[in-house]
Amino acid sequence: MGAARSGTAVARLLAARGARVLVSEQGTLDAHIMQSLQNLGVRLEVGGHTPQALEANMMVLSPGVPGDSPVPHQALRDGIPVFSELEVASWFCRGTLVAITGSNGKTTTTSMLAHALGQAGHDTVVAGNIGTPLSEVVPRTTADSVLVIEVSSFQLDFVESFRPAVSVLLNITPDHLDRYQGDFRCYATSKLRLTRNQRGPQDVFIFNDDDPEVRAHAQDTVTHQGVRTLPFSRRRRLDQGAFVEHGRLVLAMGSTEEVVMPLSRLAIPGPHNVQNAMAAALAARVLGTAPSAVASGLAGFGGVAHRLEMVREIDGVRYVNDSKATNVHAVQVALQSFSAPVVLLAGGRDKGNDYAALKPLLLRRVRTLVAFGESRDKVARELGPHANNAVVADTLEEAAGHARRRAEPGDVVLLSPACSSFDLFRNFEHRGDVFKALVNAF
Repeated sequence: MGAARSGTAVARLLAARGARVLVSEQGTLDAHIMQSLQNLGVRLEVGGHTPQALEANMMVLSPGVPGDSPVPHQALRDGIPVFSELEVASWFCRGTLVAITGSNGKTTTTSMLAHALGQAGHDTVVAGNIGTPLSEVVPRTTADSVLVIEVSSFQLDFVESFRPAVSVLLNITPDHLDRYQGDFRCYATSKLRLTRNQRGPQDVFIFNDDDPEVRAHAQDTVTHQGVRTLPFSRRRRLDQGAFVEHGRLVLAMGSTEEVVMPLSRLAIPGPHNVQNAMAAALAARVLGTAPSAVASGLAGFGGVAHRLEMVREIDGVRYVNDSKATNVHAVQVALQSFSAPVVLLAGGRDKGNDYAALKPLLLRRVRTLVAFGESRDKVARELGPHANNAVVADTLEEAAGHARRRAEPGDVVLLSPACSSFDLFRNFEHRGDVFKALVNAF
């Protein structure tokens, strides 16, 4: 179900393993992709789903297909097993599987860990929600591979036996509530499926001890599954795990403590990136990477595109692309990363957001709010009264123009939308690329 990149990748994987595959797509499909699938013996239906989609032994969902949409819902009622692409791909994985999720920070942590492991000489494969489907990389993995997988809630909705050797849970804050009936508990339950199949001390769960939701789940995981847990905290010293002491990142593992590095060596700023670095450091050490190699890898990591990405400075104004900030908590983190006044560009497709948490920050940090896209009226109504100034724009192009005219020397123009990109763009990368092109054309 669904023929975007994940759907076509899992179709190819299953066809290569001898399954008889039908790909069912609501929209259109590129002719080249259609031909390549047909060459593998895959049957196709495009432009809508027919009853053939229910003539199956099992159904595999692309992440973009909601589980409560009509065809998957009917499949479940008919007793047809429904799995996510992540679940199916994991059946064929070789090597060590590391799975990272969280409402925020998962792309940065995945990239940071992969960079550190690669620098240390591990055969590292990066896949999942970060851009390359797990199904696409599975055929080239070996027993020596370390697969670092970014995992979304959508991918976890239909897992059955998915079992990472190392799982990392960064945080759980409200997000994607439009896909979870506006219910935070449903969303959180999906995230917590990350550890459902881990068993015994050979499996490791790395988690954010500063997040109450995550900490409670960790205690339950230890009690019922016997998994080895390694917490990390910016707020307090820990007997086991990662913490900050005297401006240094410290790991306590077993009976030893080791100072990994001064936090000043991290190339990417912000307290959220300290948490990401602690999670990555713990995972790298669990996988046998030497402390010196961990420090070198973290210090050499320069961040990811579309996450607080500096575009350029014009007339004393810095332009920053944070298009990946698709929820309220991510925008909080972004605003807390700057002491200078901010001209904030926010909007897109609303995901059931509650913007209340942003209001105090807007009062202190935001000179001008520019609300754009499909949710512009809601964003302006909710947040406009809490900024010094507020304007509304239909498009990102218009929003960028407003921002340039209103920014003063020393300001930061920040694209940090708090919303998904699907009103005007293919994805958040497309939105960020358009913003960068607009800024570079000023």
